[in-house]
Amino acid sequence: MMIQNPILKGFNPDPCITRVENTYYIVVSSFEWLPGVRVYESKDLAHWEHCTDILTDQVDLRGNPKNCSIWAPQLSYADNLFYLLYTDVKSTKRPFKDVHNFVITAPSIHGPWSEPVYLNSSGFDPSLFHDEDGRKWLLNALWDYRMLESNKSSGIVMQEYDSQQQRLIGEPVKIFDCTPLKKTEAPHIYRQNGYYYLVTAEGGTGTGHAVTVARSKQISGPYEVDPHNPMLTSRDQLNFPLQCAGHGSLVQTPDGEWYMAHLCTRPVEGKYAILGRETALQQVYWNDEGWLRLTAGGHTPQLEVPAPQGTISVKQEQQEYIFEDFFEGPTLDKTWNTLRILADDSWCSLSQRPGYLRIHAGESIQSLFQHHVLAIRQTDHHFRVETALEYQATSYLQMAGLLLYLNEEDYLYAYVSYEEGVGKVLRMMRCEANSFTLVPQVIVLQSDLPVHLAVEVHASHAQFYYGVGDEPAWKRLFEIQDISFLTGGFTGNFVGIAAHDMQQFQGSYADFSHFLYHGKDHLSS
Repeated sequence: MMIQNPILKGFNPDPCITRVENTYYIVVSSFEWLPGVRVYESKDLAHWEHCTDILTDQVDLRGNPKNCSIWAPQLSYADNLFYLLYTDVKSTKRPFKDVHNFVITAPSIHGPWSEPVYLNSSGFDPSLFHDEDGRKWLLNALWDYRMLESNKSSGIVMQEYDSQQQRLIGEPVKIFDCTPLKKTEAPHIYRQNGYYYLVTAEGGTGTGHAVTVARSKQISGPYEVDPHNPMLTSRDQLNFPLQCAGHGSLVQTPDGEWYMAHLCTRPVEGKYAILGRETALQQVYWNDEGWLRLTAGGHTPQLEVPAPQGTISVKQEQQEYIFEDFFEGPTLDKTWNTLRILADDSWCSLSQRPGYLRIHAGESIQSLFQHHVLAIRQTDHHFRVETALEYQATSYLQMAGLLLYLNEEDYLYAYVSYEEGVGKVLRMMRCEANSFTLVPQVIVLQSDLPVHLAVEVHASHAQFYYGVGDEPAWKRLFEIQDISFLTGGFTGNFVGIAAHDMQQFQGSYADFSHFLYHGKDHLSS
């Protein structure tokens, strides 16, 4: 049986993989989207399911800029506890980074999770190594603002963590400098064959991304770099379907086989990583010299890799991914995400009108505090989304609808609103690289009928549609939109529903009857 890459499609970056008994877990970065730190689980490394999300009320992300918040979580298991480390990034304004590292623990992956213990702020991507003698060591990338060139990620620092006292002890020690690839981050230590192996990401998270491996007989170093570094990269294969390969972590199967989870992208038309950074899996082994190698040879990530021995072969056909929500409650489906704040009954209700999701309007679409949006990851290059809403706006400052959303500077929004002298209308706004425009055309709507909205995305283009009434005849909503700008940064594109009111906060609400996402990649292959 072969495992098809990527194993986690859409925005699922910075994977950390671990195994507890016969279950594998992967946690990924969530940045400004909540709940934070999405967890996937698998029994065979081939089939993965969204298990849970860990960070809920432990974090306050309000006001955090785009591409900040929750970076590179690390999951480990020791002492009958899950340990989760994560960074809460408050600012990345050069030359500084305001990054705060925390650890929480739980007896089960489903919690309950402890209160966060603050660790340090010297850099990002924290991880905890549990040594054989019972000592625990915190590692993180070290940020040095004094370095005038672009490489301020100056290496890896280590400090002992006392789990009984719940604090760092001793002094931090820098154990590894950058290789010529620079931008060293995402450290993980593994004990194997009498060595401590340090696995890091280097080269930046773009096309130069790579996995660097070094080893030492002592945990504090000095570390010898793999003479054939980098161990994994696609930096020299810029036309390969999997790009930006790096940020790896290791897991061993019960039978002794080794695999590496790593991030990658699948650029649309070879240029636009609209889906964001995804998660792939590679089979690896330790060669006779004790270095980590891909079983396929070389250092280029593979599109498919062998599943562990003994995996029950299930025919893997490319299937349509479908997410359908008819808001029948009583709780919101865990697939949904929100921006910087959690969904709660104060603005997002399944009970106020049974059979509908009622979104009370928040601040503007560019708000960093109270943006009332529900969205899911785009997981396919080709898909269609449909929804329907009832919304009575009385001002152009009120709006609700369907959006494609990368961040507060890059989005497309088809929305129901109000225009003086006209009444209820359907409009579209576009923000590209923080440059805002309005489609000049306006569609006048009948005020008492539900409005149906849809969008079909094919690679780097999107066509919106609309209809009115209970059984609408779909009509094109303006011209085809180029969405190649919905790429870049650290997240991926989301598609969602929202309501905004800049006349009176929560002064209006929209009732959504359903949300349907149909992935269509299999139809285009």
